[in-house]
Amino acid sequence: MPRGRKRDLIIKGFSKLLKEDKLRIVAELMDNQVETIELLKSFWHSDVSKQKIFDEFSENTISNFYIPYGVAPNVMINGRTYLVPMVIEESSVVAAASSAARFWSEHGGFHSEVIDIKKVGQVHFLWKGDVGKLKLKFPELKKRMRKATARITENMEKRGGGILDFELLDFRDKLDDYFQIRVTFDTVDSMGANFINSCLEEFAEELKRFLAGDEAFKGKEKEVTVIMSILSNYTPQCLVKTWVECDFSELENLDEDLTGEQFAFKFHQAVQIAEIDTYRATTHNKGIFNGIDAVAIATGNDFRAIEAAGHTYASKDGQYKSLSHVELSGNRFKFWIEIPLAMGTVGGLTSLHPLAKHSLEMLGKPDSKELMMIASALGLANNFAAVRSLVTKGIQKGHMKMHLFNILNHFKATDEEKKQAQRFFADKKVSFVSVKDFLEKIRNK
Repeated sequence: MPRGRKRDLIIKGFSKLLKEDKLRIVAELMDNQVETIELLKSFWHSDVSKQKIFDEFSENTISNFYIPYGVAPNVMINGRTYLVPMVIEESSVVAAASSAARFWSEHGGFHSEVIDIKKVGQVHFLWKGDVGKLKLKFPELKKRMRKATARITENMEKRGGGILDFELLDFRDKLDDYFQIRVTFDTVDSMGANFINSCLEEFAEELKRFLAGDEAFKGKEKEVTVIMSILSNYTPQCLVKTWVECDFSELENLDEDLTGEQFAFKFHQAVQIAEIDTYRATTHNKGIFNGIDAVAIATGNDFRAIEAAGHTYASKDGQYKSLSHVELSGNRFKFWIEIPLAMGTVGGLTSLHPLAKHSLEMLGKPDSKELMMIASALGLANNFAAVRSLVTKGIQKGHMKMHLFNILNHFKATDEEKKQAQRFFADKKVSFVSVKDFLEKIRNK
């Protein structure tokens, strides 16, 4: 069969195949089938029991994809110092976070507070009834919904969490017959997605039973179409605020060409640009998530949900803006971030992934609030380091110096060539072309 035809085949029952058979099918798409199988198998964990855990995290697993696991030291938050695990492939992120953390550890450290930890779920439904009647009956419906989920919420309530409140929302001005029951939850130290979704599905069933069985509702009012019941990853009431501050004089040595006051002014202007220009804000906030995502992955949290909430929060005023802010008052510099972070320290991958468990232990087994503060501090640290570079020496000098080994590996440099390159580029800008030229010169010799 021609190689192109293999890619066109529809494979039925792929998920039911043995792992070896899945691997063989994938390898058949490649020119070097034996090498492909050997490559993918080389990343399997040598401990069969651990590999079985990894296989069961996802569907159709055929190998593991390694990402560097690093640590940022000297992260001082509210007077306590952490060694923070970071999982990320971008070469300069851990270095930038470590540099910023070291600087601020000598200037008061990071300060952080959790503002709130409420999470949101929604029952979306269509209904052709008297909304005034439903509002009148809503307190009774709320009681019924709480009772219907008592068996689900029992353990969460023992830990201090559970269902906080219900709200009936009328969206008929935007979509015909569309209503929503919005519910807030406290899931304590778990991220709580499964808990919230289980409750919401019970609420939907209870809504149907309530309308069908209550004599106040007549005819079509007894009929409801539940569209979906699902948590929202937008958590504007699960907020953490983290900040650093110091006198201008303490910023004196950050750049040899700028006074502390001049540095503070340029830094302030750079952040203000990110508050008014969406193009800049996108890259600015990406730098924040470099730090937050790295901590989220290291601790087994859902970085995709965290990013979705953060980007939505950045747009809450109708325009996408910077998530960090600067205030210059008198001779004081203050830099802060306020961001929604729904993170957990129990359940899910946090307890199943061996390295996620290790990460939480390294952090001193924090609760969810403490982890929110740690992740936001790393986000602020990376943002500070990036903006500092941009308003002083430029981003490429430091970034490309960290990227040097990636370029050298691309050209299959030997250990001796890497040592020579490190010495040569110690005081020079690194680029793909400059490294290529350097290697050609020493190899020609």
